[in-house]
Amino acid sequence: MQLPNLYAITDPIKYGEDFEKTLRKVLQRGVRMVQLREKTKSGRDYYNLALRVREITKEYSALLFINDRVDIALAVEADGVHLPEKGLPPSVVKRIAPKLIVGYSSHSIEEALYAQEEGADFITLSPIFKTSSHPEMEPLGLSYLREVSSKVSIPVYALGGITWEKLKLCYKNGAYGVAGISLFL
Repeated sequence: MQLPNLYAITDPIKYGEDFEKTLRKVLQRGVRMVQLREKTKSGRDYYNLALRVREITKEYSALLFINDRVDIALAVEADGVHLPEKGLPPSVVKRIAPKLIVGYSSHSIEEALYAQEEGADFITLSPIFKTSSHPEMEPLGLSYLREVSSKVSIPVYALGGITWEKLKLCYKNGAYGVAGISLFL
C-alpha cells in the first residue's frame, strides 16, 4: 500500500475548542493521513471522538491512525494504529489485528531497526529539529535522518520542529514523508 507523504498528528490543545473544524481545515489542505492522539481522555471519550474523526476522515478519503489504542482502532474501523516506543510490540499488533497498518515512534537507529524487525509498516523519527512540544529533547538532525532512512526499508516520516521551509530538506535527506502537529495548522 502506498502511504500518503503528509501525516498530521492531532493535539487536543492545539486543535482547540472546535476540534472537528480544525481537523477539516487540515484535511482541506491536502493531508490524507491523520493520527488521533489523545493521552488524557477516558477510553469511552477517546472512542466517541475517534468515531467522529473516522467519519470526517472518510469524507476526505484519508487514512486514520489511533495512537496507542489497538482496541479503539479496531472499534472504529481505523486504518491503523501508531505505537509509542513503550507501547505494544508491532508484532503483537500484527498478530491480533493483521489488517491494521502499524506505525511506530522511534528516536534512534536502534528503535527504527527494532520497529522494522517487528513488522511495523512505517516509523516516525523525532525530533529532527528543536521542537516546542518536547523542548528537553536534543534534535537528531538531518544527517541522522539520512542515516536512519538508509538503514531501514520501511517509510520514515520526519517529525519534530518541521516547518514548510524545512520540508524539502527532510525529503532530500531520505524522509519518505513528514509528520507534524503545528506544521499543518
